[in-house]
Amino acid sequence: MLGHPAFGLGIGLGLEFKPWQLTVFRSSNLDWNYTSALLGLQFVNCRSSDFSAFIIVKIMSSLGLRLAACLLNISEARRKYIVENIAKAALLDKNGQKLSEVTVLNIFSDQDYNRSVITIAASVDKLGSAVLSACLEAFRAIDMEVQEGIHPCLGAVDLIPIYPLSGVGVEECGVVARSLAESLVRHVPGCSVFLFGEADLPEKRSLVQRRKQLGWFTRRDFSVLQPDLGAAPARRCGLTGVGASPYVMNCNVTIDSQDLSAGREIASVIRGSGANGLKGVQTMAFPHEGKIEIACNVESFEDQEATEISQVSQYMTYSVLGNHFSYVSPHYIEAQVKKLAGDRGIGTIGGALVGFTPQECKDCAEYAIKENIGEFWKIRGGVFM
Repeated sequence: MLGHPAFGLGIGLGLEFKPWQLTVFRSSNLDWNYTSALLGLQFVNCRSSDFSAFIIVKIMSSLGLRLAACLLNISEARRKYIVENIAKAALLDKNGQKLSEVTVLNIFSDQDYNRSVITIAASVDKLGSAVLSACLEAFRAIDMEVQEGIHPCLGAVDLIPIYPLSGVGVEECGVVARSLAESLVRHVPGCSVFLFGEADLPEKRSLVQRRKQLGWFTRRDFSVLQPDLGAAPARRCGLTGVGASPYVMNCNVTIDSQDLSAGREIASVIRGSGANGLKGVQTMAFPHEGKIEIACNVESFEDQEATEISQVSQYMTYSVLGNHFSYVSPHYIEAQVKKLAGDRGIGTIGGALVGFTPQECKDCAEYAIKENIGEFWKIRGGVFM
């Protein structure tokens, strides 16, 4: 075995590969099936017959962690210290001790929206406690009576979605979400919650369904809101959505225009509910930094016919617990927006991925937890399409 050509690459076992990085090797005469089995590598987009090409490899995890993530949406972005205090609170238990197997992977804040998304990842049995700690800090610091921003919102903590990353099913994430919701209404006076997805039993209504029912898209009127848990919403706390589903990405594409009606037309064309829309894509158009931004929620959907490497550039695929999921590629969304905008004589400025793809989130979570990096967001740059 030591004489096999794969052993030369096996020196890589002594190298420190970062799981979110792709490493390129020039190879010759390697049996890639043998090599992958020997080293625990996953070869991406490579043809086994093309041994002289550049081969992209990705280190697979052997940690065996059961991981889930929360993309915590809070109604604050303009006071950076408050956002970071909320993120740091996720890393501590109620006694101020550091939680193990918890990491904050990313903080995305938007000044115009006055909204931040904090990506918290943890072992599934620790995630609820971490998110609860962050939420308690958020409710102490954010007052919905004075909150202003372009983005729709109903709560100081507006949204708490729980997503499976590895070794965990969406049903178990629903149990975590439901337990978290019950803890919130116990610990926070005036907190009220609506449930969605796997936490909303037995209906399992989607987030979009619940938001439409509650008037989330048309701004807030707390007097008519009917929560699933807790008392009628207090004006300071508002109403918080808690639920679980397969992973949902957020990506935004900016068009070089101030014409909101044109932005809304483009958003309606690519929206998944449209006749020729993109499956699993929810869209809105907002004025943003003097231009128009097409904001997209990109849902993962079960696709048992998918393979780990999609042959169609429109879709990306991944698996959790043997269940295959697909989602529309952010690059494809950006290309579609660019085409639709071009048809209207409008250019695009660029696109941004808020946080991670599902695969990136899993890889970063595994690395951060293995290396005991709680404040992972401080050592990574932004991820852009």
